[in-house]
Amino acid sequence: MAEFETECARLNIPLEVLPPSKPKYNGGIERANRTFREDFYDGPKILADSIGALRFELKKAVMNYNSYRPHSALQGQTPIEYLRINQAKAA
Repeated sequence: MAEFETECARLNIPLEVLPPSKPKYNGGIERANRTFREDFYDGPKILADSIGALRFELKKAVMNYNSYRPHSALQGQTPIEYLRINQAKAA
């Protein structure tokens, strides 16, 4: 963490430290963390015998989260669908 904070200071990026597990301060991130905990970490057993295999499984989970899993906050759209629709509206 110290390296991250040092690099942010070097790049003049302000950091705001929030209390852990406080959804009222950072609800979107807390909800995403819960979803990944339920769907990936606590879900079916991952058959990964190496860091590379675990990274592959995590990439698949992120792809599922962004491309296939509907989100109620996006009116049932996936994040990819939401971006495509809103980018088309902005163009």
